[in-house]
Amino acid sequence: MDGIRLEDILLFDRILSGARQVSLVGHVHPDGDALGCVGAMAAYLAGKRGLNVRGIFPDVPPETLRFLCREDFLYGNRDRDDVLRFIEGSDLVILMDCNSFTRTETLEDALRGSKAVKVLIDHHLNPDRDTFGTVFSTPEVSSASELLYWILVRMPDVAGNARNLPPESAAALMAGMTTDTNNFGNSVFPTTLRMASELLEAGVDRDSILEQLYHRYRENRVRGMGYFQNQGLHITPQGAAYMIATRKLLRRFDLRDGETEGLVNVPLTVGKVRLSLFLKEDNGYFRVSVRSRRGTSAQQLAARYFHGGGHENASGGRLYFPEDIPSPEDAAAYIEKVTGEFLS
Repeated sequence: MDGIRLEDILLFDRILSGARQVSLVGHVHPDGDALGCVGAMAAYLAGKRGLNVRGIFPDVPPETLRFLCREDFLYGNRDRDDVLRFIEGSDLVILMDCNSFTRTETLEDALRGSKAVKVLIDHHLNPDRDTFGTVFSTPEVSSASELLYWILVRMPDVAGNARNLPPESAAALMAGMTTDTNNFGNSVFPTTLRMASELLEAGVDRDSILEQLYHRYRENRVRGMGYFQNQGLHITPQGAAYMIATRKLLRRFDLRDGETEGLVNVPLTVGKVRLSLFLKEDNGYFRVSVRSRRGTSAQQLAARYFHGGGHENASGGRLYFPEDIPSPEDAAAYIEKVTGEFLS
């Protein structure tokens, strides 16, 4: 694919050849793409390169995605001492699926302070190139998992053939790409379909991945989704849809982390909706997911009003209280105000 230079592949190969211990780091609140690409890289480095490697995340992922986790993954909010020791002992740090160490939050200082060689592999805008000696950054790709796939198949020991990837790597890459495209519902490029085809030919069991991703939810999720699509869905005259998951509602339906995943996409099935927002209450802020139709920029809305960013039609951010709004109860009024300005 375009955007990956041969000289960067050769440099990366030399970096790996000189490495001994590798920290593979993903972002806070890890999603399927972060877990998929970190897991795929871990399996490749351990299986093909014989390196001492750990996948490291600031916090434990939602239960719905834990099938993507290797047993040796480390989490800052659970294994902090082990995480800090492993980072300190690493001679290579690879940050994946985020554009800066800022998105690792509680691990940022340790990562910035590391004397290790630092590599970035990401598909978001505005990569922090000053921090990393080697950067693979391609926004015109479905996911970090897809970007990693095209990097790995160019490595000399894979030689352009997905069958030469460790099976665990191949399955993790397929799963990560599937989640970030909403099962081929958005951000799909010709390269995305080529990747999927090559992984299927290599023997990846996509049906098993889909079963794990989409058919293992608890009953609570179905009931909660029904509420949000009925009483909890609001659509403005300008064509912005929004749903707000307060802590009270999350407790009412006993919804756990990951069980509202994908809900933000549902309102875009309504013809008049141009933007969809889903807000989920956390400690002192709402996590904000934004999706949009082609021609309306989710990225600009997230950057302008929610301290965020991402991709043109799929972005995220945060809404703080009392900094941005006086209290959680003021979120609806704020959304209607800013989306009205943005869409007018």
